[in-house]
Amino acid sequence: MRSLRLRLFVFTAALALLTALGVAAATYASVRAEADELFDYHLRQMALSLRDQGRIPADERNPLDNPDFDYVVQIWSVDGLSLYTSRPRPAQVPLPPATVLGLSTVVLDGAPWRVFGVATPQRIVQVAQPLAVRQHLAAVAAARSVLPVGVAAPLVALALWWLVGVSLAPLSRVADAACRRDAGVLDALPTADLPAEVEPLVGAFNGLLARLASSFEAQRAFVADAAHELRSPLTALKLQIGLLADAPDEAARRVALERLRGGVDRATRLVEQLLALARAEPAAAPPAARVDLTDVARQAVADAAALARQVGAHIDLQAEVPCAVQGDAQALRSLVRNLVDNALRHGGPAPHVQVRVRASPGQALLQVDDHGPGIPAAERERVFDRFHRREGSSAEGSGLGLAIVRAVAQQHGGQVQLLDAPGGGLRAELRLPLAP
Repeated sequence: MRSLRLRLFVFTAALALLTALGVAAATYASVRAEADELFDYHLRQMALSLRDQGRIPADERNPLDNPDFDYVVQIWSVDGLSLYTSRPRPAQVPLPPATVLGLSTVVLDGAPWRVFGVATPQRIVQVAQPLAVRQHLAAVAAARSVLPVGVAAPLVALALWWLVGVSLAPLSRVADAACRRDAGVLDALPTADLPAEVEPLVGAFNGLLARLASSFEAQRAFVADAAHELRSPLTALKLQIGLLADAPDEAARRVALERLRGGVDRATRLVEQLLALARAEPAAAPPAARVDLTDVARQAVADAAALARQVGAHIDLQAEVPCAVQGDAQALRSLVRNLVDNALRHGGPAPHVQVRVRASPGQALLQVDDHGPGIPAAERERVFDRFHRREGSSAEGSGLGLAIVRAVAQQHGGQVQLLDAPGGGLRAELRLPLAP
Protein backbone atom coordinates (compact mmCIF):
# COMPACT_ATOMS: atom_id res chain seq x y z
CA MET A 1 0.00 0.00 0.00
CA ARG A 2 1.78 3.13 -1.21
CA SER A 3 -1.17 5.41 -0.47
CA LEU A 4 -0.85 7.01 2.95
CA ARG A 5 -4.58 7.67 3.04
CA LEU A 6 -5.40 4.04 2.28
CA ARG A 7 -2.83 2.82 4.80
CA LEU A 8 -4.20 5.05 7.57
CA PHE A 9 -7.74 4.05 6.69
CA VAL A 10 -6.95 0.34 6.74
CA PHE A 11 -5.11 0.54 10.06
CA THR A 12 -7.77 2.76 11.65
CA ALA A 13 -10.62 0.66 10.27
CA ALA A 14 -8.92 -2.53 11.47
CA LEU A 15 -8.55 -1.04 14.95
CA ALA A 16 -12.17 0.12 14.91
CA LEU A 17 -13.31 -3.31 13.70
CA LEU A 18 -11.39 -5.10 16.43
CA THR A 19 -12.82 -2.70 18.99
CA ALA A 20 -16.34 -3.21 17.62
CA LEU A 21 -15.92 -6.98 17.66
CA GLY A 22 -14.68 -6.83 21.24
CA VAL A 23 -17.59 -4.63 22.29
CA ALA A 24 -20.04 -6.85 20.41
CA ALA A 25 -18.62 -10.00 21.99
CA ALA A 26 -18.73 -8.46 25.45
CA THR A 27 -22.28 -7.22 24.86
CA TYR A 28 -23.38 -10.60 23.52
CA ALA A 29 -21.92 -12.45 26.49
CA SER A 30 -23.40 -9.94 28.93
CA VAL A 31 -26.86 -10.13 27.41
CA ARG A 32 -26.69 -13.94 27.38
CA ALA A 33 -25.73 -13.98 31.05
CA GLU A 34 -28.47 -11.50 31.96
CA ALA A 35 -31.01 -13.53 29.99
CA ASP A 36 -29.99 -16.71 31.86
CA GLU A 37 -30.41 -14.91 35.16
CA LEU A 38 -33.81 -13.62 34.06
CA PHE A 39 -34.99 -17.09 33.03
CA ASP A 40 -33.77 -18.53 36.36
CA TYR A 41 -35.69 -15.78 38.11
CA HIS A 42 -38.84 -16.71 36.18
CA LEU A 43 -38.42 -20.37 37.13
CA ARG A 44 -38.08 -19.44 40.78
CA GLN A 45 -41.04 -17.05 40.75
CA MET A 46 -43.22 -19.59 39.01
CA ALA A 47 -42.31 -22.34 41.46
CA LEU A 48 -42.90 -20.08 44.43
CA SER A 49 -46.27 -18.96 43.07
CA LEU A 50 -47.38 -22.59 42.63
CA ARG A 51 -46.11 -23.59 46.07
CA ASP A 52 -48.94 -21.80 47.86
CA GLN A 53 -51.59 -22.20 45.21
CA GLY A 54 -54.60 -24.43 45.84
CA ARG A 55 -55.92 -27.06 43.47
CA ILE A 56 -54.73 -26.65 39.88
CA PRO A 57 -57.40 -27.51 37.29
CA ALA A 58 -56.29 -30.09 34.78
CA ASP A 59 -58.16 -28.84 31.75
CA GLU A 60 -57.60 -26.72 28.73
CA ARG A 61 -58.54 -23.60 30.67
CA ASN A 62 -55.34 -23.96 32.62
CA PRO A 63 -52.61 -21.78 31.00
CA LEU A 64 -49.98 -24.24 32.15
CA ASP A 65 -51.43 -26.79 29.73
CA ASN A 66 -50.98 -24.50 26.73
CA PRO A 67 -48.87 -26.34 24.08
CA ASP A 68 -46.95 -23.14 23.44
CA PHE A 69 -45.89 -22.95 27.07
CA ASP A 70 -42.17 -23.77 27.32
CA TYR A 71 -42.19 -24.80 30.95
CA VAL A 72 -42.94 -28.17 32.52
CA VAL A 73 -44.57 -28.14 35.94
CA GLN A 74 -44.93 -31.16 38.25
CA ILE A 75 -46.40 -31.20 41.78
CA TRP A 76 -46.27 -34.09 44.30
CA SER A 77 -47.62 -34.57 47.69
CA VAL A 78 -45.24 -35.19 50.55
CA ASP A 79 -45.96 -38.92 50.36
CA GLY A 80 -44.98 -39.11 46.65
CA LEU A 81 -48.46 -38.88 45.10
CA SER A 82 -48.48 -36.94 41.79
CA LEU A 83 -50.88 -34.03 42.14
CA TYR A 84 -50.29 -32.27 38.78
CA THR A 85 -48.20 -32.57 35.62
CA SER A 86 -48.43 -29.97 32.85
CA ARG A 87 -48.73 -30.87 29.17
CA PRO A 88 -49.85 -34.48 29.55
CA ARG A 89 -49.04 -35.84 26.14
CA PRO A 90 -46.98 -38.80 24.94
CA ALA A 91 -44.06 -36.63 23.75
CA GLN A 92 -43.60 -35.08 27.15
CA VAL A 93 -40.38 -35.89 28.96
CA PRO A 94 -41.25 -36.75 32.58
CA LEU A 95 -39.33 -34.99 35.29
CA PRO A 96 -37.56 -37.16 37.84
CA PRO A 97 -39.72 -38.10 40.88
CA ALA A 98 -37.11 -36.57 43.20
CA THR A 99 -35.95 -32.98 43.02
CA VAL A 100 -33.11 -30.87 44.26
CA LEU A 101 -34.35 -27.84 46.10
CA GLY A 102 -33.28 -24.67 44.34
CA LEU A 103 -31.76 -24.39 40.89
CA SER A 104 -30.16 -27.35 39.15
CA THR A 105 -29.44 -28.69 35.67
CA VAL A 106 -30.53 -32.21 34.74
CA VAL A 107 -30.31 -34.24 31.56
CA LEU A 108 -33.59 -35.75 30.38
CA ASP A 109 -33.68 -37.96 27.35
CA GLY A 110 -30.26 -36.62 26.26
CA ALA A 111 -31.20 -32.93 26.53
CA PRO A 112 -30.23 -30.54 29.35
CA TRP A 113 -33.03 -28.91 31.41
CA ARG A 114 -32.94 -26.16 33.95
CA VAL A 115 -34.98 -27.09 37.04
CA PHE A 116 -36.08 -25.21 40.14
CA GLY A 117 -37.53 -27.15 43.01
CA VAL A 118 -39.31 -25.92 46.15
CA ALA A 119 -40.98 -27.84 49.01
CA THR A 120 -43.69 -27.08 51.59
CA PRO A 121 -45.17 -29.32 54.31
CA GLN A 122 -48.03 -30.22 51.91
CA ARG A 123 -46.42 -30.43 48.44
CA ILE A 124 -43.29 -30.41 46.33
CA VAL A 125 -43.16 -28.24 43.20
CA GLN A 126 -40.80 -28.63 40.22
CA VAL A 127 -40.65 -26.16 37.32
CA ALA A 128 -38.33 -26.99 34.42
CA GLN A 129 -37.39 -25.47 31.08
CA PRO A 130 -35.27 -26.89 28.23
CA LEU A 131 -31.91 -25.16 28.05
CA ALA A 132 -32.11 -25.17 24.25
CA VAL A 133 -35.21 -22.94 24.36
CA ARG A 134 -33.77 -20.44 26.78
CA GLN A 135 -30.43 -20.42 24.96
CA HIS A 136 -32.20 -19.68 21.72
CA LEU A 137 -34.16 -16.84 23.27
CA ALA A 138 -31.03 -15.49 24.95
CA ALA A 139 -29.08 -15.65 21.67
CA VAL A 140 -31.85 -13.79 19.83
CA ALA A 141 -31.89 -11.09 22.50
CA ALA A 142 -28.11 -10.81 22.43
CA ALA A 143 -28.03 -10.64 18.63
CA ARG A 144 -30.54 -7.83 18.68
CA SER A 145 -28.37 -5.92 21.09
CA VAL A 146 -25.35 -6.36 18.78
CA LEU A 147 -27.27 -5.49 15.61
CA PRO A 148 -26.71 -1.69 15.92
CA VAL A 149 -22.94 -2.27 15.89
CA GLY A 150 -23.18 -4.08 12.57
CA VAL A 151 -25.45 -1.41 11.12
CA ALA A 152 -23.12 1.39 12.26
CA ALA A 153 -19.93 -0.27 10.96
CA PRO A 154 -20.29 0.85 7.28
CA LEU A 155 -21.18 4.36 8.38
CA VAL A 156 -18.15 4.47 10.66
CA ALA A 157 -15.95 3.24 7.79
CA LEU A 158 -17.21 6.02 5.52
CA ALA A 159 -16.64 8.57 8.27
CA LEU A 160 -13.09 7.27 8.81
CA TRP A 161 -12.32 7.52 5.09
CA TRP A 162 -13.57 11.11 5.05
CA LEU A 163 -11.72 12.07 8.23
CA VAL A 164 -8.42 10.61 6.96
CA GLY A 165 -8.84 12.55 3.73
CA VAL A 166 -9.53 15.79 5.60
CA SER A 167 -6.54 15.20 7.89
CA LEU A 168 -4.22 14.66 4.91
CA ALA A 169 -5.56 17.61 2.92
CA PRO A 170 -2.70 19.92 4.08
CA LEU A 171 -0.19 17.47 2.60
CA SER A 172 -2.06 17.60 -0.70
CA ARG A 173 -1.97 21.40 -0.65
CA VAL A 174 1.78 21.40 -0.03
CA ALA A 175 2.30 18.81 -2.80
CA ASP A 176 0.22 20.89 -5.24
CA ALA A 177 2.18 24.02 -4.34
CA ALA A 178 5.45 22.15 -4.98
CA CYS A 179 4.22 20.72 -8.30
CA ARG A 180 3.26 24.16 -9.56
CA ARG A 181 6.81 25.47 -9.10
CA ASP A 182 9.27 25.56 -11.95
CA ALA A 183 13.01 24.97 -11.63
CA GLY A 184 13.78 28.66 -11.09
CA VAL A 185 11.39 29.22 -8.18
CA LEU A 186 12.81 28.19 -4.81
CA ASP A 187 10.49 30.17 -2.55
CA ALA A 188 9.34 28.57 0.68
CA LEU A 189 6.21 26.42 0.61
CA PRO A 190 3.17 27.68 2.55
CA THR A 191 3.03 26.60 6.18
CA ALA A 192 -0.34 28.07 7.18
CA ASP A 193 -2.84 25.71 8.86
CA LEU A 194 -0.46 22.77 8.81
CA PRO A 195 -0.82 20.05 11.45
CA ALA A 196 1.90 19.91 14.09
CA GLU A 197 3.11 16.54 12.72
CA VAL A 198 3.49 17.87 9.15
CA GLU A 199 4.95 21.29 9.97
CA PRO A 200 8.49 20.01 10.78
CA LEU A 201 8.63 18.19 7.43
CA VAL A 202 7.59 21.26 5.48
CA GLY A 203 9.94 23.41 7.57
CA ALA A 204 12.85 21.10 6.81
CA PHE A 205 11.94 21.15 3.11
CA ASN A 206 11.79 24.96 3.17
CA GLY A 207 15.21 25.00 4.81
CA LEU A 208 16.51 22.80 1.99
CA LEU A 209 14.98 25.18 -0.57
CA ALA A 210 16.67 28.12 1.14
CA ARG A 211 20.03 26.36 1.08
CA LEU A 212 19.55 25.44 -2.58
CA ALA A 213 18.65 29.04 -3.43
CA SER A 214 21.74 30.29 -1.61
CA SER A 215 23.91 27.69 -3.33
CA PHE A 216 22.51 28.53 -6.78
CA GLU A 217 23.00 32.23 -6.15
CA ALA A 218 26.58 31.64 -5.05
CA GLN A 219 27.14 29.48 -8.12
CA ARG A 220 25.75 32.14 -10.45
CA ALA A 221 27.93 34.78 -8.78
CA PHE A 222 30.95 32.48 -9.02
CA VAL A 223 30.41 31.81 -12.71
CA ALA A 224 29.91 35.53 -13.43
CA ASP A 225 33.05 36.48 -11.49
CA ALA A 226 35.08 33.68 -13.08
CA ALA A 227 34.00 34.76 -16.57
CA HIS A 228 34.93 38.34 -15.78
CA GLU A 229 38.33 37.38 -14.38
CA LEU A 230 39.15 35.05 -17.26
CA ARG A 231 38.35 37.73 -19.84
CA SER A 232 41.42 39.81 -19.00
CA PRO A 233 44.10 37.07 -19.25
CA LEU A 234 42.51 35.66 -22.40
CA THR A 235 42.49 39.11 -23.98
CA ALA A 236 46.11 39.56 -22.97
CA LEU A 237 47.00 36.19 -24.51
CA LYS A 238 45.30 37.21 -27.75
CA LEU A 239 47.33 40.43 -27.87
CA GLN A 240 50.57 38.59 -27.11
CA ILE A 241 49.90 36.12 -29.90
CA GLY A 242 49.48 39.08 -32.22
CA LEU A 243 52.76 40.61 -31.01
CA LEU A 244 54.48 37.27 -31.56
CA ALA A 245 53.16 37.05 -35.09
CA ASP A 246 54.23 40.64 -35.89
CA ALA A 247 57.69 40.40 -34.31
CA PRO A 248 60.25 41.94 -36.77
CA ASP A 249 63.23 39.85 -35.68
CA GLU A 250 64.28 36.87 -33.59
CA ALA A 251 64.99 38.90 -30.47
CA ALA A 252 61.52 40.50 -30.50
CA ARG A 253 60.03 37.10 -31.15
CA ARG A 254 61.76 35.64 -28.10
CA VAL A 255 60.51 38.51 -25.91
CA ALA A 256 56.96 38.08 -27.21
CA LEU A 257 57.14 34.33 -26.71
CA GLU A 258 58.34 34.78 -23.13
CA ARG A 259 55.46 37.15 -22.41
CA LEU A 260 53.04 34.70 -23.98
CA ARG A 261 54.40 31.89 -21.81
CA GLY A 262 53.97 34.08 -18.70
CA GLY A 263 50.39 34.88 -19.71
CA VAL A 264 49.61 31.19 -20.18
CA ASP A 265 51.09 30.45 -16.76
CA ARG A 266 48.94 33.14 -15.13
CA ALA A 267 45.80 31.90 -16.90
CA THR A 268 46.62 28.32 -15.85
CA ARG A 269 47.14 29.43 -12.27
CA LEU A 270 43.80 31.25 -12.31
CA VAL A 271 41.96 28.20 -13.67
CA GLU A 272 43.62 25.96 -11.08
CA GLN A 273 42.55 28.29 -8.29
CA LEU A 274 39.00 28.43 -9.64
CA LEU A 275 38.86 24.63 -9.62
CA ALA A 276 40.35 24.49 -6.13
CA LEU A 277 37.75 26.98 -4.89
CA ALA A 278 34.93 24.98 -6.48
CA ARG A 279 36.16 21.78 -4.83
CA ALA A 280 36.52 23.53 -1.47
CA GLU A 281 32.92 24.70 -1.17
CA PRO A 282 31.70 23.99 2.39
CA ALA A 283 28.76 21.96 1.08
CA ALA A 284 31.18 19.37 -0.34
CA ALA A 285 32.27 17.02 2.43
CA PRO A 286 36.00 16.19 2.42
CA PRO A 287 37.23 12.59 2.41
CA ALA A 288 37.27 11.17 5.93
CA ALA A 289 41.01 10.41 6.01
CA ARG A 290 43.52 10.90 8.81
CA VAL A 291 46.02 13.58 7.76
CA ASP A 292 49.17 14.83 9.51
CA LEU A 293 49.06 18.63 9.30
CA THR A 294 52.81 18.79 10.03
CA ASP A 295 53.56 16.67 6.96
CA VAL A 296 51.13 18.75 4.87
CA ALA A 297 52.94 21.94 5.92
CA ARG A 298 56.33 20.48 4.93
CA GLN A 299 55.00 19.57 1.46
CA ALA A 300 53.43 23.00 0.96
CA VAL A 301 56.67 24.77 1.95
CA ALA A 302 58.57 22.55 -0.50
CA ASP A 303 56.09 23.50 -3.24
CA ALA A 304 56.70 27.20 -2.52
CA ALA A 305 60.49 26.90 -2.68
CA ALA A 306 60.66 28.02 -6.32
CA LEU A 307 58.61 31.16 -5.64
CA ALA A 308 60.73 31.88 -2.55
CA ARG A 309 63.92 31.75 -4.65
CA GLN A 310 62.31 33.99 -7.27
CA VAL A 311 61.47 36.76 -4.78
CA GLY A 312 64.58 36.24 -2.65
CA ALA A 313 62.62 35.09 0.40
CA HIS A 314 63.46 32.82 3.30
CA ILE A 315 60.94 30.36 4.77
CA ASP A 316 61.39 29.10 8.32
CA LEU A 317 59.35 25.96 9.16
CA GLN A 318 58.77 24.95 12.78
CA ALA A 319 56.76 21.71 12.72
CA GLU A 320 58.23 19.01 14.89
CA VAL A 321 55.20 17.39 16.56
CA PRO A 322 52.68 15.40 14.44
CA CYS A 323 49.17 16.92 14.44
CA ALA A 324 46.58 14.52 13.07
CA VAL A 325 43.38 16.02 11.61
CA GLN A 326 40.51 14.51 9.64
CA GLY A 327 40.08 15.60 6.05
CA ASP A 328 41.51 15.88 2.53
CA ALA A 329 45.30 16.08 2.39
CA GLN A 330 45.32 17.69 -1.08
CA ALA A 331 42.88 20.43 -0.06
CA LEU A 332 44.81 21.17 3.14
CA ARG A 333 48.04 21.31 1.15
CA SER A 334 46.44 23.86 -1.18
CA LEU A 335 45.33 25.87 1.87
CA VAL A 336 48.82 26.04 3.37
CA ARG A 337 50.38 26.75 -0.05
CA ASN A 338 48.05 29.74 -0.56
CA LEU A 339 48.92 31.15 2.86
CA VAL A 340 52.64 30.79 2.17
CA ASP A 341 52.29 32.27 -1.34
CA ASN A 342 50.45 35.30 0.04
CA ALA A 343 53.15 35.82 2.66
CA LEU A 344 55.85 35.60 -0.02
CA ARG A 345 54.07 37.97 -2.43
CA HIS A 346 53.00 40.58 0.12
CA GLY A 347 55.79 40.28 2.71
CA GLY A 348 57.84 43.15 1.30
CA PRO A 349 61.28 42.96 -0.31
CA ALA A 350 63.27 39.83 0.58
CA PRO A 351 60.48 38.62 2.89
CA HIS A 352 61.05 36.33 5.83
CA VAL A 353 58.17 33.88 6.32
CA GLN A 354 57.71 31.77 9.42
CA VAL A 355 55.43 28.69 9.34
CA ARG A 356 54.60 26.99 12.65
CA VAL A 357 52.48 23.92 13.35
CA ARG A 358 51.62 22.87 16.91
CA ALA A 359 48.87 21.18 18.87
CA SER A 360 46.69 23.00 21.39
CA PRO A 361 43.97 21.36 23.52
CA GLY A 362 41.63 19.70 21.03
CA GLN A 363 42.97 21.70 18.08
CA ALA A 364 45.73 21.77 15.52
CA LEU A 365 47.18 25.25 15.08
CA LEU A 366 48.92 26.53 11.93
CA GLN A 367 50.48 30.02 11.86
CA VAL A 368 52.06 31.80 8.89
CA ASP A 369 53.83 35.08 9.74
CA ASP A 370 55.43 37.66 7.46
CA HIS A 371 57.06 41.03 8.13
CA GLY A 372 55.38 43.02 5.38
CA PRO A 373 53.09 46.05 5.63
CA GLY A 374 50.19 43.94 6.90
CA ILE A 375 46.49 44.60 6.38
CA PRO A 376 44.42 47.15 8.36
CA ALA A 377 42.03 45.47 10.80
CA ALA A 378 38.99 47.03 9.11
CA GLU A 379 39.89 45.38 5.78
CA ARG A 380 40.91 41.91 6.99
CA GLU A 381 37.47 40.38 6.56
CA ARG A 382 37.05 41.69 3.02
CA VAL A 383 40.24 40.07 1.73
CA PHE A 384 38.56 36.67 2.09
CA ASP A 385 36.03 37.62 -0.62
CA ARG A 386 36.47 36.14 -4.06
CA PHE A 387 38.51 38.20 -6.54
CA HIS A 388 39.17 40.90 -3.97
CA ARG A 389 42.42 42.83 -4.50
CA ARG A 390 43.64 45.54 -2.20
CA GLU A 391 43.93 48.97 -3.71
CA GLY A 392 47.49 50.06 -4.27
CA SER A 393 48.88 46.52 -4.15
CA SER A 394 51.56 45.91 -6.76
CA ALA A 395 51.67 42.12 -6.32
CA GLU A 396 50.10 40.00 -9.02
CA GLY A 397 47.30 37.64 -8.07
CA SER A 398 43.79 36.51 -8.83
CA GLY A 399 42.22 37.46 -5.51
CA LEU A 400 41.24 33.85 -4.88
CA GLY A 401 43.95 32.63 -2.52
CA LEU A 402 42.35 33.62 0.79
CA ALA A 403 38.87 32.68 -0.49
CA ILE A 404 40.22 29.17 -1.07
CA VAL A 405 41.80 29.16 2.40
CA ARG A 406 38.53 30.04 4.14
CA ALA A 407 36.48 27.58 2.05
CA VAL A 408 38.85 24.69 2.84
CA ALA A 409 38.93 25.63 6.53
CA GLN A 410 35.12 25.69 6.76
CA GLN A 411 34.92 22.42 4.84
CA HIS A 412 37.11 20.82 7.54
CA GLY A 413 35.22 22.33 10.45
CA GLY A 414 37.96 24.88 11.21
CA GLN A 415 38.41 28.63 11.09
CA VAL A 416 41.02 31.04 9.80
CA GLN A 417 41.71 34.62 10.82
CA LEU A 418 44.23 37.38 10.15
CA LEU A 419 46.08 38.91 13.10
CA ASP A 420 49.01 41.20 13.79
CA ALA A 421 52.29 39.28 13.72
CA PRO A 422 54.72 39.81 16.63
CA GLY A 423 57.28 42.38 15.57
CA GLY A 424 55.08 43.73 12.75
CA GLY A 425 53.55 42.23 9.69
CA LEU A 426 50.63 39.86 9.26
CA ARG A 427 49.83 36.51 10.83
CA ALA A 428 47.42 34.05 9.21
CA GLU A 429 46.19 31.60 11.84
CA LEU A 430 44.32 28.36 11.06
CA ARG A 431 42.62 26.21 13.71
CA LEU A 432 41.38 22.70 12.89
CA PRO A 433 39.88 20.08 15.22
CA LEU A 434 42.26 17.26 16.04
CA ALA A 435 41.36 13.80 14.80
CA PRO A 436 40.15 11.36 17.49
